[in-house]
Amino acid sequence: MKGVILAAGLGSRMGRLTEETPKGLLRIAGREILYRTMKTLEELGVEEFIIVTNPKYEDKFREFLRENGFNAQIIVNEHPEKGNGYSLYLAKNYVGEKFILVMSDHVYERAFLERAIRGEGLIIDRNPKYVNLKEATKVLVEDGRIKDIGKRLKAYDGADTGFFVLTKETFKYAEGILEQRGKAELSEIVKKAGLKVTEVSGLFWMDVDTPQDLKKANRFIVLNAVKGTGDGFISRHLNRKISTRISALLANHITPMQATIFTFLLGLFAAVMTFLSIPLAGLLYQMSSILDGVDGEIARASMRTSRFGGYLDSILDRYVDFAFILMLALAYGKTSLGFWSWVALAIFGSVMVSYSTERYKAAYGKDIYKETPTMRYLPGKRDERIFLTMLFCLLGLIEWVFIVLAALTHLRVFTTVLLVRRNAKT
Repeated sequence: MKGVILAAGLGSRMGRLTEETPKGLLRIAGREILYRTMKTLEELGVEEFIIVTNPKYEDKFREFLRENGFNAQIIVNEHPEKGNGYSLYLAKNYVGEKFILVMSDHVYERAFLERAIRGEGLIIDRNPKYVNLKEATKVLVEDGRIKDIGKRLKAYDGADTGFFVLTKETFKYAEGILEQRGKAELSEIVKKAGLKVTEVSGLFWMDVDTPQDLKKANRFIVLNAVKGTGDGFISRHLNRKISTRISALLANHITPMQATIFTFLLGLFAAVMTFLSIPLAGLLYQMSSILDGVDGEIARASMRTSRFGGYLDSILDRYVDFAFILMLALAYGKTSLGFWSWVALAIFGSVMVSYSTERYKAAYGKDIYKETPTMRYLPGKRDERIFLTMLFCLLGLIEWVFIVLAALTHLRVFTTVLLVRRNAKT
């Protein structure tokens, strides 16, 4: 199946943002709007794209396609004033019997596209949660087909999502309107065709028309880039509330790897600071824990996740934890065997918490947090350990840092082993 993308508009409501860049190539959470749609549709089976744009933006789209390697061709609409229906008509000889039509300035979550691509006709949303209905194009449906469509409808059944699954029959209606008026809007074509309607309601999609829409979409995508499992209590209730806001600000400006390296260096700096100010070191350590979520959030939001990124992040976390615990012990200055025994147990336990879960994945090929939901509520994950460490550093209870970490981590590891033994079939 092929996909037609309409991108001939000038995006005047975006102001200066679209003076040189078409709306579809504006970035949301580190990726162009159009990249998000095309990449997901490509993964869902769309084999080729036809982008209809205007002469002003032709070179920009060609550069975008070269950089990202999409199988696509560009049609230049020399007369965008003839309407988006005319842009669609220009694709007549480039598509098969059935094809997808989508707007370049609409952003969709993957779940929406997965359902929409299996639909027929215009995809509508009867319960749009993320668009302003006053601005949205509304659709009145009768017997499963479009009866009326427009922004000013007082009676309607849903909102036009800008996603269509069409057949070549659509072009004959476009041709008729063009012959009569010399121009055509897409809404006129689908109304005259009495296009079928498919409902996909309640999922995220937005028509990005203004800078405010960009910010709203950026925020939503980052918030939904939080990993579904594995976060501890502190991450769920504190760290993520801060890190997602930071990620939303930085996603268009830094890469996941840059975020990883910065967080690693901050963690090492926190370890060194134990020799100057233990309370400040504790605060910096907690700050590094908060920022530790940023690289993953940006990676998922910008569609740049990689196995190596997660692998490296995990290794660097272990270095930071080892460095901080060791430096804190050295800065505290106590030399008794009992004290250093607790330090050793705290270090080994911190490493073993991570090892016990990663070893499960290697042995069973599954995520332990998905297979054993109880794991989510076991205390002792890294975010919780760092938060407790910060509290003890602020209170001056340094010896208790090592005692609590030693007890907490080994208890978690032993409990993990028991849970795995109970649930494992082999």
